[in-house]
Amino acid sequence: MTSTLDCEAAAYIHPSAQLYGRIRLEEGSSIWCNAVMRSEAAHIRIGRFTNIQDFVMIHAEPNCEVEIGDYCSITHHATIHGCKLGNNVLVGVNATIFNGAVIGDNSIVGQHAFVRDGTDVPPNSIVVGSPAKVIRTQNSWIANRVNALVYHRNALAYAKGDHRAWDGPDFERWLGATLEDLQRQFEAL
Repeated sequence: MTSTLDCEAAAYIHPSAQLYGRIRLEEGSSIWCNAVMRSEAAHIRIGRFTNIQDFVMIHAEPNCEVEIGDYCSITHHATIHGCKLGNNVLVGVNATIFNGAVIGDNSIVGQHAFVRDGTDVPPNSIVVGSPAKVIRTQNSWIANRVNALVYHRNALAYAKGDHRAWDGPDFERWLGATLEDLQRQFEAL
């Protein structure tokens, strides 16, 4: 099988990332150090301004594509396997989400959580544990969106060779203005 990589719109793909099969990276997405994506039969789609952080493994099985929405953060060492994530989702360090699971918009999957096959997590959920369970309903739109935008800013900096984008007064000003703008957007929803 030949690879079909549609990644021209990505903000940044680290040279150590390994992408195989049918993968689409939407506008502003970023793929970080040692991330691996494989799609031998189904497809993988990474949404706009979504970041796939260091050592993340994403795999699509036959009839189990991976769809990750816009403004998501898939943090270090997470495993995403044949599942769907809505928009503005944060997946914690070392979390695993398995075949057929669906994670609703604005949710957080806690670190080390194990989301079993076929689990349906409603929007605005906080999910933790092994097996994972919803422990609280909370709209995490702002926090998750900020995290994704911070990573997008970092991706643009890394693409230019700047590895200190989170340091200094320029970053602090940008972050403050971004938080104010997102709060206004959230209140208008």
